[in-house]
Amino acid sequence: MTSPLPQRVAAETVGTAFLVAAVVGSGIMADTLARDAALALLANTLATGAMLVVLITTLGPISGAHFNPAISLIFTLKGELPRREAGLYALGQVAGGIAGTVIAHAMFGLPLLQRSLNIRTGDAQWLSEGVASFGLAATILAGLRFDRKAIPWLVGLYICAAYWFTASTSFANPAVAIARSFTETFSGIRTVDVPGFILAELAGALCALAAMTWLLQAQVSDAAIQTAGEQP
Repeated sequence: MTSPLPQRVAAETVGTAFLVAAVVGSGIMADTLARDAALALLANTLATGAMLVVLITTLGPISGAHFNPAISLIFTLKGELPRREAGLYALGQVAGGIAGTVIAHAMFGLPLLQRSLNIRTGDAQWLSEGVASFGLAATILAGLRFDRKAIPWLVGLYICAAYWFTASTSFANPAVAIARSFTETFSGIRTVDVPGFILAELAGALCALAAMTWLLQAQVSDAAIQTAGEQP
């Protein structure tokens, strides 16, 4: 990334705003039009996955397209993002996420800020968020190693899948969890439930960093051994 820090933080803020606007807005639209909960979730899923592909493709070259404090954290721990910059990324992501919720409400003529009463708590929900975040972080780290150009599709498709195989519908993002506590619509989460989600998301991302560091080091070592064996 060669863009100046202000542009990178702006990209993270705008990107997270559009991501949350897609999540919340498509949830409102789906809940309005569909009487079937499964159909509403499918619509919400497809809109979110499609938006991720677009945002990562267009903003990735500017900021890396984290849109997620947990992802920024693992890149900081990898030594690729300074702590101060990671803090600014996280602030931008949270602010952008809340702005995305407000924008979605405004587009549908709803009160701009709401207090969610949607209960999302318990061991199954927390485990789901840990698994979802583990898979997301692992997908990004492996994608960077093996096929960087495919990352927008890898992430978009992973989130589409994780919506359906996790009990929590895969928030996998502390900024998104915070933003969704401000909407009493299809995608909302109670404020009191947010800390449990954030802790699970961070734990999942950190576990993925440890696991993928080991796996990818093994892959590099095997390649080095094979290359050495081919040399005369």
